[in-house]
Amino acid sequence: MSKHKLHVKKGDTVKVIAGDDKGKTGTVTSVLTDKQKVVVEGLNLVSKHQKPSAKNPSGGIVKLEAPIHASNVMLVEPSTNVATRSGKKLNNDGKLQRYSKKTGNLI
Repeated sequence: MSKHKLHVKKGDTVKVIAGDDKGKTGTVTSVLTDKQKVVVEGLNLVSKHQKPSAKNPSGGIVKLEAPIHASNVMLVEPSTNVATRSGKKLNNDGKLQRYSKKTGNLI
């Protein structure tokens, strides 16, 4: 499977635009580029049954964050706290930089 560049990266604040957690915001904790998915802190929780182990002697049911497809999250602009589409353009040094399509500010 080929790896794709995504519009979000680790540490970004994103808003979920589709699914059970629609409208909620959170921070991206990891990005799975090969599957085009992101894991968002505190969102898309699933219950996982765990057998007792040395680490967790009692076992039980644990809540874990499941990956969300990248197309279902929207980048939140840090300066204005508004969800926006993002684009890429060259800055003065000739490097590609992300920018907000709503306000034009660099992200």
